[in-house]
Formats: sequence, C-alpha cells, structure tokens
Amino acid sequence: MIPDLQLVIQLQSLDQKVSQTQQEVSALPKHLARIEKALDARLRKLEADRAALSANQKERKQLEGGIQAQEAKISKLRTQMLEAKTNQQYQAFQSEIDFCQGEIRKAEDRTLDLMTEAESLDRNVKAAELALGQEQKQVDAEKQRARARTGADLKILEELKQERSALVAGVTPHVLFTYERLRKKNKGVVVAEAVEDRCQACNMTMRPQFYQDLKKCDQILLCECCHSILYYIPPVVAEDHNTPAPASGDDARPAEI
Repeated sequence: MIPDLQLVIQLQSLDQKVSQTQQEVSALPKHLARIEKALDARLRKLEADRAALSANQKERKQLEGGIQAQEAKISKLRTQMLEAKTNQQYQAFQSEIDFCQGEIRKAEDRTLDLMTEAESLDRNVKAAELALGQEQKQVDAEKQRARARTGADLKILEELKQERSALVAGVTPHVLFTYERLRKKNKGVVVAEAVEDRCQACNMTMRPQFYQDLKKCDQILLCECCHSILYYIPPVVAEDHNTPAPASGDDARPAEI
C-alpha cells in the first residue's frame, strides 16, 4: 500500500476521534441545560406551593379577625337589646345577632377547610424542599463532572489537532486536497475498504478491471459510485499444517541457517 493511502486511513480515524470528542463537548452544555431546566421547574412548583400556603395562612388570619369582630359586634348588640323599648326593636337586634352568628359559622367552616388544605400544602412544601435540596446537590455534582470532562476533552482535542497537523504534513498535497474535499462533501466518510469487489461505504460492486487495478495498491483510486477513497487489504494466507514433514535419513535436506 502506498504511503498516501496509509496516511489518509490514519487521518480518517483521527478525524473521527476529533468529531466524536467535539460532539461530546457540545453535548455537555445541552445536558446541563436539561437538568437545570428540570430543577427550575421543581423550584417554581415549590414556590407555587409556598405561595399557596402563605395565602392560606393569610386568609385564616383574616377569618380569625373577622370572627373576633363579629363576636364583638354580638356583644354590643346584646347590650343594646337590654335597652330595647319595644318588641320590634328587640327582634331587630336578635335578627342582627343571628346574622352575625351565621357569618361566624361560615368563617369557622372555611377555617376548617383551610386548615385541612394547609396540612397538605405544608407536607408538599417540606417534601419538595427536601427533594430540591438533594437534587441541587446532584446538579452541582453533575456540573463539576461536566466541567472536568469538558476540560479533559479540550485537552484531548488539542493533542489530536497536533497529531493531525503532523500527519497532514506527510500527505501529498493533491491527495490531501481530495481528502478534505470529500470530507466536507460526505460528512466525514472519506476512506473505505474494498472487500470482495465491493465498496464498504456504498456496498456497490466494482468493475472487474477497476478492482484488479485497486488490488495493486499502487495508486489512489476513488469509488466510481460514492467517490470514497478506496483501499484494499490482501487476505492473510494461513499456514497449511497438513504439509508433510521433511523425510529423515539420507534424503533429508539440511536446515537453512
């Protein structure tokens, strides 16, 4: 195999490593954005539960104040009832007292409902605070791992770039031009092996004469279908263990040194 072919095979392997590492570097921020978004959604839910609990407590306090105001009013009305001069005045005071007592019952019923809701909200808030604290620790740890991984990947990329520069320097210019042109066009698929008269990139069968020329490994040839740079690796011939051993005695040949 001519040196240019060996070099572009190595170059494609190197470029694939570069591409994979770059994809990992670009994927890490997206991964962190996803987990931070999920964390933010849970935080907003927690804030909503806290706000609901606060509103619940505020309404209960208002109801409590309303009950106290109604009780004070009833006390005043009962004092005034003692001074009623007619039955009509007495009945009017009693009717107003009944109304106030009805408002108190409504407020007390609402307070009981709010207390039941508050218990559920309080449990939700405490559970969410605990879960959020644990998830925040996990997100922080994930961020640290991502920063460390990104740093390592960037170091690897720098080493790969240096290795690539050294490799490119040995490739014949017109072969390098062809390689780079195909790499941009085919999105990284540039060099393909020919196996049993088929291109492994497009799986198309080659013309017999073309395949014979390729097997000589003395020139750069492109697939006539997908235009990948082709290379051919001759099959390894296994040793025949059934070959009889040399005869012994006078007919035996001396071992070569």
